[in-house]
This record gives sequence, C-alpha cells and structure tokens, in this order.
Amino acid sequence: MAARDRGELTVDEAGGEPLGDTTRLRLGLDVDGSVLRFRYDTGPGRRPLGPALDATVLSGEHADEMEGERIRALGFTGAFVGLWAWVLTGGGLPADFDEATYRTQGLSFGSGPGRRVAGRRPLSGDPSACRRARRFGVSEHRSRPGRRRPHRPPPEPAVHILLVASAFNSLTQRVHVELRDHGHTVAVELALPERPLAEAVRRHAPELVLAPMLKTAIPREVWAAYPCFIVHPGPFGDRGPSSLDWAIQRGADRWGVTVLQAVEDMDAGDVWASADCVVPPVGKSDLYRGEIADAALTAVLLAVERFASGTHTPRPQGPAHAEYTPVRIRPYLDQSVRRIDWDADSTETVLRKLRAADSQPGVLDVLCGAEWYLHGGHPEGGLRGAPGELLATRAGAICRATKDGAVWIPELRRRRAPGRPPTYKLPAVQALGDRLPSLPELAAPDSADPRRRTWTDIGYREEGSVGVLSFSFPGGAMSTTQCRRLLDAYRQACARPTSVLVLGGQRDFFANGIHLNVIEAAEDPAAESWANINAIDDLVEAVLTTTDRLVVSAVAGNAAAGGMMLALAADEVWCRAGAVLNPHYRLMGLYGSEYWTYTLPRRVGAATADRLLGEALPMSAASARDLGLVDRVVDCGPGDFAAEVGRLAARLAALPGSPSRIAAKKAELERQECGEPLAAFRERELTRMRRTFDDPDAPYHALRRAFVHKRRPQSTPPHLGLAATTAARTAAGADRSARARVTGTALEDLSRRPDGWYQES
Repeated sequence: MAARDRGELTVDEAGGEPLGDTTRLRLGLDVDGSVLRFRYDTGPGRRPLGPALDATVLSGEHADEMEGERIRALGFTGAFVGLWAWVLTGGGLPADFDEATYRTQGLSFGSGPGRRVAGRRPLSGDPSACRRARRFGVSEHRSRPGRRRPHRPPPEPAVHILLVASAFNSLTQRVHVELRDHGHTVAVELALPERPLAEAVRRHAPELVLAPMLKTAIPREVWAAYPCFIVHPGPFGDRGPSSLDWAIQRGADRWGVTVLQAVEDMDAGDVWASADCVVPPVGKSDLYRGEIADAALTAVLLAVERFASGTHTPRPQGPAHAEYTPVRIRPYLDQSVRRIDWDADSTETVLRKLRAADSQPGVLDVLCGAEWYLHGGHPEGGLRGAPGELLATRAGAICRATKDGAVWIPELRRRRAPGRPPTYKLPAVQALGDRLPSLPELAAPDSADPRRRTWTDIGYREEGSVGVLSFSFPGGAMSTTQCRRLLDAYRQACARPTSVLVLGGQRDFFANGIHLNVIEAAEDPAAESWANINAIDDLVEAVLTTTDRLVVSAVAGNAAAGGMMLALAADEVWCRAGAVLNPHYRLMGLYGSEYWTYTLPRRVGAATADRLLGEALPMSAASARDLGLVDRVVDCGPGDFAAEVGRLAARLAALPGSPSRIAAKKAELERQECGEPLAAFRERELTRMRRTFDDPDAPYHALRRAFVHKRRPQSTPPHLGLAATTAARTAAGADRSARARVTGTALEDLSRRPDGWYQES
C-alpha cells in the first residue's frame, strides 16, 4: 500500500497481498464520509486492502499548503476518487479495466484481464512499464449550489425480458428488481399447469426469456422460438434438480451459479455466464438468499449484458469444446439419503443433513410417536444425552442429542396424511403440543462468552458505546410470543449505557411481519391476528419513542410488510446491497399497522407512500435509498455485513454531532406528541385491522390460508405483468425512483385467491 500526499511518498511494504496466479481481479474504492478504504476481489469475496485512510485530504479545505497563518500555495478545490491499474514488474504486461462502475454510498469497481503478479513490493518503476494504463476517475460537479450531478457510466442497452418462474420467490424478486434497476423492462409469468406457457410467452413477445427458479422444463415450442436462459444453482458442468442440497449435504466449501440456454436436455445448454461463491455453514434457504443469490445476480447481469451486445458466443458444454468440463449429473436427493441415523451420524453430519433441507423438504423423522419433517439445525456444545433423546427447549425450539453432541431444531412439520390438506411448519414446541415430554426450558446464553457453541434467536452484545440487538426468526415471521420476547430484550438493551443501538445486523431476513402460520394454527385465528399485530405495534412504539440514543436498523436480508415498517421506526436504516424490500401489505388483504401511516410518509412523502402500497412490488436496496426509504446501502457479502455494521456504528457513536442528534430527536418527539400523538396513528390503523380480522368474509382469511398451505395460484397476478407499465412509469417519474423500470400497478380489487406473490424457496 502506497500513499502520496503533496509529493511525499510513503510505502507500506508489508501491506501487499500475494495474488498468485490470479489474472483477473476487481479493485474497489470505498469513500464513506471521512474514511477511505481500498478493496479487492479475486472471486471468494471482497477483502479490505491496507488501512483505513483519511478521505478529507482530498477536499479543498485541506489542500492548501500553509506557512503559519499564510497560504503558501493553493491546492485542489474539488474532491475526486479514481482507480488506476499499473503493472510494476517491468515486464510490459497489459493492465487494463474492462469495466468500471460508480455507485453513491457504495463501491466503485474496475476489473482487468491483464496479468498481475504478487504484491509485497514498493511502488516504484517507470510508468512506461505499463503497456496500456487507462485511468478511470469519477468527479462530481455542482451546476448550482446544493444540486449535484454525478457522472455515471453510460447505460447498457435495454432488453425486454420475461421472467418465467414456478413462484415469485426470493431469487425471482431479486432478479426482477436488479434488472429493473439496470434499465430493462421486466414482466413475470408464473409457470402453471393450467396455463399454457407458450401462449403466455407469445403474448409478452419478449426479447429474452429468463427463468430464475423453475421446477419444470421450458417447452420446446418456447425455447425454439425465443432465447431462454435458465439460472441453475450449481457450477459449470453441474446438472440435476437438487444441486444445492447435495453441495450442503456433502460439505462443499465452494459452489456456484450458471446461466445457460434452454435446450431439450435439462441443464445441458450453452453457458452464457457463471459465478462462484463460498458455502458458509448455514441453512439452504439462508445460503440461497445470500451467497447464491449474489452469485446468481453477477451471472445474470453478465449474461444479459452479453446477450444485449449481440456479439457474444456462449460456451458449449460438450466434450468437443477446448475447455471441456466433465458433466456431473446429480439425482434428486430423496428422504432415503436425507435420513438421519441418530446412533451413527456425528453432529456435523446431522447438521449438514438438516441444513440441506431446512426450508424444503425438511428431513423426515420419527419423534414422540409420530412422523415429522425437521426444519433447521444449529449446534449445541454443552448438552449431552442418548442419541435421539430430547434434552431441552428454548424459544420454541427443541434440543436433540446426537452421538457426540446435540442440535437445536427450531421448526417441525407433520407428515401429511392421505386425503388430508398439506401441513405447514410451526415452532417445534407448538407443533408437538401435548406429545412433548416435560423438558427444561433453557434461558438464552450469555452473549459475553462467544466460545459457547449454542443457539438462540435473540442475542445482545456490546462493543464500546454500541449495543447490537440481533434476532433471527425462521422465515422472518414474528409471532406474538417472539415480538414480546424481542420487546423485552429491546428494553433491556435500552437500559445499557450505549449511545447507539443496532437492531438486527446479522444474516438473512430482517423481518416479514406477523406470523401467518402460527395464526392459522390458532383456535381463533382472528383473535391471534389481533394479538400478533398489537405485539409488533408495541415493539415498533418502543423503537419510535427511544430518545436517549440513536437506533439503527441493520437490514441484512429481505424485509416485507410489518417487518419493513419495524425497520423504518429507527433513526437510520442501513441495508445490505443484496436485500429485497416489500414495503406493502395489500397482497395479503391488509391495511397494515406498525405505525406505517407515520413512518412511511415521513420518509418518502404521502404520494410516494401511496404509490408503493398500491403497486405492491419489491424494490432493491439501491432504489429504496434513492427514495429515502433507506439511509445507507452496505455493499458487502452476507458474511461481512455484521462486521461492516459494527464498524459504521462505532464511527456513528464517535461523531461529535451524535449527542446533538439525540437531543434533537427527543425534542422532535415532544413536538409530535403536542400536535398529532403517535397513539392517534396506531388507533386509526388498528381500527381498520380489527375490522378485517373480525370479518370472516374479508379476503385476508382466504389469502392467509392460501399462503400458509402453499396453494398454487390459478394465474399470474396482474401487477406482475407488463400491461400497466406505462402508467406505473409515469407515476414513478414524480419522485426520485423515476429511473427504476417498474412492471405495473396492482388492481384496485383484491382477489381472494392466492397469487403466489411471495414465496421463499
């Protein structure tokens, strides 16, 4: 790492990074307030390079050279950042950027195909040693005071894309929002047995068909007439319907995603793009929404860019190709392979099997005299018992012994009986009910001991003046009990001597609102709905009325409905770049609560709030930041988010202006209470919600049952089509999201049939 300040060169020869045989890498420059850091990425993930630097020396107020109180020489009067590729070996090798991007509050990356030797050498040598050095700089000009016009790279050619999917699941939503952000027009068509896909595709007349998550084959009449790309969650040469399951169960440490063209044989078409990723020890759904989704978007955007260029030739998978990779066809991973042998399997083996099936299909097992699917698995290092024995409970989960340890299992699903409706997941303790033997309920572990290998869904830790209250509920749903426990933990965190409190900040979901499965299982779903919405409102109220510290919502993953409104209750919302946000309720037939009538218009204005609720479409973190819904986008991998948030929160706590902000928020709340108190917003919202809950004919009840039982929709929801695109775009032009390509507005009349709008896979 070398730095030059007013002509003086300093070199940290120990700060280099050996790159081995790497011939392509991404360079990043992160300018965040007064802190500047370099990063690089060779594939496994973005890594910091060198120490944090002072970015303020680039600004005009620090550039003048002073001699006492007299200006000796004038310096720069405008800030700039840039990247420069330079081979320092003297070998005349090419060092060039083949792409460069700039994002506000994010990272600026360039990548080069030229060879690069290992670091650990001083910055010296003749610039002529670089055969081709192209400089990329980003500056910001002000045409009028207060109005900034950042230079942006030219947009890529827009493509009319039809997404074909079995459900509008998390990955399909992520692809949907990212393609819109890149300027493409996007429509969605669900692949349903009752609806001929070929007819739907002809109606949309797309330039490209893209399948982010498809459980059935694209018909020949479609892929023969239109370019069709399949997103396969496996590396180059991998084939089969259970690729990701096999990767987790076999303990792979790296995996990948491939975008290939549809042909007669499944996963056998030419490859347009691929990207790899690490496989951390997490459940399949967490991995799918995190590292796999990030890799998928890298591959999808590259594939679409190559398709739009009209010049790219995809790579065949056949043995005749010069770079032939052997094909690995993996069979469907059925329950005979997933089965756990509690007497023989080690804890790590049990965990891999549970994680490989945590969302679907679960691991079939016998427990308390009945057959259940086990969902989710976390290690326990302190409890022991006979293999298969139930040892304890905690926060609705059960702890079960293995031959050399124990595991926590948060959720169970009863095996479906012949002729009976589909079953659904519930907290394990609730699912077992009276079958559960008397077991000790263990309190949450002491977060001060990070060496303890155990599990809990709510945790708290402190780092200096920063407190972090983390929580992780399966599927992001928050039951009445979970809301009350989180509220208790929040109040305890507020009793600690911190100036910044971070809410969230781990991996995967932030929150999705009330727990529809628990509500459906209740003896009186209307009464449980009412209890649940009041419990989450109590939590949001506590956040809104915290006046002795700054509260930050750290949104690591997706957030929707009441969970999104919980995030908005904080003073600042920091969101991982890969998160997908759904700030609306109406697709579940609800008006909504959680003080949204106060927090949402406060951030984006009444007109934009109405538009977001009416369109009922997902949005990216970047689009949410442009609207003002999110304050900061943290561009990092899922595994790095917690550390990045901790660093940013520590800096926030150390800022000289933070105490005055805390005093100002207290004064603002007092003014609000003197005008229109928060209780008035809550009362109006809950009046509408109570009317819905108490009406057995309200669409909410049918929509909830359809969602919980995963009933297949009869048609693609109209708001996901392209028919209303023009009207939606015109409406979007009135606010800061005018750049986003939206796909239509929801209809005024809400169908009581399931629409498959949101499903996690």
